[in-house]
Amino acid sequence: MTLLEISDVRAGYDRTTVLHGVTVAVPKDGVAAVLGHNGAGKSTLLRAAMGLLKPTGGQVLLNGEDITRLSPHQRVARGMAYVPQGQQSFPHLTTAENLQLVADGRADGKEAVAEALDLFPALRELSSRRAGLLSGGQRQQLALARALVTRPSLLLLDEPTEGIQPSVVAEIEETILSLAARGGLSVLLVEQHVGFAMRAAERYFVLEAGRVTSSGAGGTGAEQTVREALSV
Repeated sequence: MTLLEISDVRAGYDRTTVLHGVTVAVPKDGVAAVLGHNGAGKSTLLRAAMGLLKPTGGQVLLNGEDITRLSPHQRVARGMAYVPQGQQSFPHLTTAENLQLVADGRADGKEAVAEALDLFPALRELSSRRAGLLSGGQRQQLALARALVTRPSLLLLDEPTEGIQPSVVAEIEETILSLAARGGLSVLLVEQHVGFAMRAAERYFVLEAGRVTSSGAGGTGAEQTVREALSV
């Protein structure tokens, strides 16, 4: 069963078309990985899926509902969460304040914050530290935790392991794999690490110059096929 279907989507910036009829499907309670070299259109695809970029053609369907024209806020209300590149946070707020900002107004906010901290226990010890003083890996953990506080049914992740020290990469990979395994959450993962992506994904899609050039079932058995598709 498919939770998110990006169907024949075309999108870009100003007069430059970046996505040329891209179709990607994310399984319900599963992971779909999108891979490709820099400039292939991976981040543009996530922005179009989240409503941050208006497609010029095609459809975005969530649980069968056409959400192509919905705002990002409306998509969040339907259970979508997005973690962009760059370990984004509010740097002048503490770790705890960053999480509380997302939890405010939610009836289950306190419980949701506790659950997110259970996934990233290192953040508990850093609760009073300003986010701007955290390491890159810690900020990425915080960005993931903030997204999970909303208790999404669909999580869009853009290069979650990029530029992070190996020890923290392993923790982030383990968390994403465990989240996918326990059910109740689908993930659209843009990732450069082929091994991690194939361990996590049920389906993979390789983008090249804004087009899907290869796709198939994920799993470690597909790693060599994907590497050949990427020519790495």
